[in-house]
Amino acid sequence: NMQRFDITYGDFNPSIFYSIKGKPTTDGIYHIHDCVEMTYILSGESTYLVEGEKIHLKSGDLMIANPGVHHQYIHVPSDKPPVEFYIGFYDFHFRGMPPNQIVLPDGSCVMHCSSELRQELNQLFHSTVAEFRGAKAGRYFMLKAYLMQILLMIIRENEEEPEEQQNGYFFKSNNKDYIVKKIISYLNENYNSKISLDQIAHNMYLSPVYISKIFKEETGESPINYLIKIRLEKAKKILQSGNDGTVKTIAKMVGYDDVYYFSKLFKKYYGVSPLHYRREKLKTDII
Repeated sequence: NMQRFDITYGDFNPSIFYSIKGKPTTDGIYHIHDCVEMTYILSGESTYLVEGEKIHLKSGDLMIANPGVHHQYIHVPSDKPPVEFYIGFYDFHFRGMPPNQIVLPDGSCVMHCSSELRQELNQLFHSTVAEFRGAKAGRYFMLKAYLMQILLMIIRENEEEPEEQQNGYFFKSNNKDYIVKKIISYLNENYNSKISLDQIAHNMYLSPVYISKIFKEETGESPINYLIKIRLEKAKKILQSGNDGTVKTIAKMVGYDDVYYFSKLFKKYYGVSPLHYRREKLKTDII
């Protein structure tokens, strides 16, 4: 039944009124808009008064002020001043919601975006602001295209998730594959730095236990074991290249400060010490 995906009444043809990136004004007043205004916290922390209620927002949060909703930025001295995206828009109507309004499932005005949605929104908001400031051919249509993507991302994020596949359609899966790919990419790019599971979890706004669980489900091993394999493979390539640095230097090049721990791991995985491996490799090359 394709009607599940028919999420708008009539044509989906929204329009952008304004798009701004910056710091909120400290002398803001309690106000309303005729359009919908979305505020996305790019970095830092923000406090707003919305219909008499104080709301604290942090990086990755999205606040939706529907038409007629009173809101005001409240300046709170902080060591994390906010940088925000604002976007005002109108001319849309989602099924099951009043015209020109976005109604979140929990009835609140704030979405705490998942790590995947944050990446998508960061890119889309940056592109929207750049396009709004420019004067390139087709600007009106490009802005409309960005806005349509932003709105559909938000609707999809709040869509109810059926527990199983039905009628040949694949429904949303908690983005496990995406998360694991991001972790693998992070490990490959940062193997020579200090990495901990807690740090990865913090960066992705997920729990260490959850990350460890889904990583093992997808790859068959823990993130830490995966990292060890990456580091030792890099060390092996360095040794194969004829690098005549000390084992301590090579250990540091792949993220290990403790040369004895590095040597122990290397021997465990490859059956010989790093020095022995290099000597044997040199002999083979000479022969």
